Amino acid sequence: MNNPLNMYRETSIKTAGQGKLIVLLYDEVIKNLDKAIAVLDSETKHYDKANNAIIKAQDIITELSASLDFEKGKDIASNLFSLYVYFSRQLMTANLDKDSKPLKPVRNMMYELRAAWKQIENTKETPSGKGSVGVDIAG
Repeated sequence: MNNPLNMYRETSIKTAGQGKLIVLLYDEVIKNLDKAIAVLDSETKHYDKANNAIIKAQDIITELSASLDFEKGKDIASNLFSLYVYFSRQLMTANLDKDSKPLKPVRNMMYELRAAWKQIENTKETPSGKGSVGVDIAG
């Protein structure tokens, strides 16, 4: 029997718009970075758990990078791509050195990006609550 929570999550992902999906992906990266930071900063270092969390975050960042539309997004897409490359390098450094320090600025920037996407997603609704005003920064 399927877990109702998993079924709900799957349905909400399948029915989410582009902006909401990006917010969900950022949430997942932040969750994995928090997990890796906690493990690396703990007394009992379980490097395998930190490694797994960092790899998951890297995979999502790679997916975000691959989904950028440079034609529509122009400078914004280019800037996001540069950030994603920086994030990937920081995560790789943290994983190789088994050090949480490179993860912390990435986590903070991801949180800021998530907040911006969340705000964009919230402004898509018109004041009457009907329809979309067409905000699309092609990320």
